[in-house]
Amino acid sequence: MEVILREDIEKLGTRGQVVKVAPGYARNFLLPKRLAVAANPSNKKIVEQERQAHLRKEAKLKVDAEDLSKLLTGVSVTIVQKAGENDQLFGSVTSKDVAEALAAKNYTIDRRKIVLEDPIRQLGEFKVQVKLHHEVSAEITVIVAKEE
Repeated sequence: MEVILREDIEKLGTRGQVVKVAPGYARNFLLPKRLAVAANPSNKKIVEQERQAHLRKEAKLKVDAEDLSKLLTGVSVTIVQKAGENDQLFGSVTSKDVAEALAAKNYTIDRRKIVLEDPIRQLGEFKVQVKLHHEVSAEITVIVAKEE
C-alpha cells in the first residue's frame, strides 16, 4: 500500500515522501496516528501544502535557535554541591541541575536539550553541549564547586 508521510519516521522516510508499506502497518499504525495518509492526488496536494508550511516554520525555529546559540556561547554556570575527600560529589550533577542554573541566569532551556553522556560526579570545570535545534547547538561551561 502506498502512503504519503506527514511526519519524519525513522527507517521509513521523511515528511511528504511517498512510501510503500504493508497494508496492516498503514491501517493499524500510520493512518490512525495521523503519521501518513493514503497516496491519492488530492492528498498529495494537501500534504505538499503542509510540507511547505512545515519548512517555513522549521526555518524560523532554526533562526531563533541560532540567535539563542550566540547568546549562550561562553555562558558559564556554577553549581555548588556537597563533596567529600578526593573531590568526589555526594550525588551528581544532572541536566536538570544545569537547566535550573541556566534558569537562574534567565535562560529558559529544557533539560532534555542539555546533552550529558553521564552525570557529573566530580568537582571541576566541564564543557556541556546544549542542543537547541537538530542543526544548531551551543557549548556552555559548567563549574562544579565544593559547598563550604
